[in-house]
Amino acid sequence: MPRCIVTRPLAQSPAWVAGLKEAGLPALALPLIAIGPATDALALETAWRTIQQYDAIMFVSANAVAHFFAARPVDMPLSEALHGRPCWVTGPGSRQALSAAGIASDAIQAPPADAEQFDSEALWHRIAPQWRAGMHVLIVRGDAPGLSQDSVSGVGREWFAAQVRGQGGRCSFVVAYQRVLPALSANALALIQVAAGDGSVWIFSSSEAVENLRHLVPGQNWQDARAVATHARIAQAAQSAGFGRVVVSRPSLSSVIASIESLS
Repeated sequence: MPRCIVTRPLAQSPAWVAGLKEAGLPALALPLIAIGPATDALALETAWRTIQQYDAIMFVSANAVAHFFAARPVDMPLSEALHGRPCWVTGPGSRQALSAAGIASDAIQAPPADAEQFDSEALWHRIAPQWRAGMHVLIVRGDAPGLSQDSVSGVGREWFAAQVRGQGGRCSFVVAYQRVLPALSANALALIQVAAGDGSVWIFSSSEAVENLRHLVPGQNWQDARAVATHARIAQAAQSAGFGRVVVSRPSLSSVIASIESLS
């Protein structure tokens, strides 16, 4: 079976590695996006202090959830701060993060578990029937200083904001965390070069991870490399990087495993 390389951020990689190994696939984590705290702590505190002006809160990722709730002022009880406001997320990982943060399931709105994709389009389809003109939505996002914003999260976030504005709503944004280029060891860099042509399957859940990979090993030939991408836009990024074979998968572990097997 091919070796699988999980490129998700460090906090999300272990569960995927464990799931792949349980399915009999050799796997290792090689996080290609590093996550750090936001540089503007005051903006985060202000978002919490003024949270009652928002009709809903949209989180772009599980990292957005984790870092936003970690910044909650200690003198603000969770139930008082949110007071039943709906929390919108695009996928099961973010839903789980909200549950871990103490948000009741009936306050969480997300695409159904059997959705074809877990993205902003699917989320909008889920919440559109409940939309009210004039709603003010807080979008909790990450930032990637010095790097391109052309990632699935960025594209989806802007698309979602456009729908809100197009339906007579307002959007405000707050940066809860930073995505930065990871500092890799010499061994990790050597692994990348080997895995470019040894039959390994790269698993990408962000086009930013693909971009970071290109940044870390400039000039690397990816013609013999294989990848599974969890969104069509990510697949396009991998193809643009030169990956010889790329398949698109639903962003669930079972679907990714099936896609890996289809590459064999």
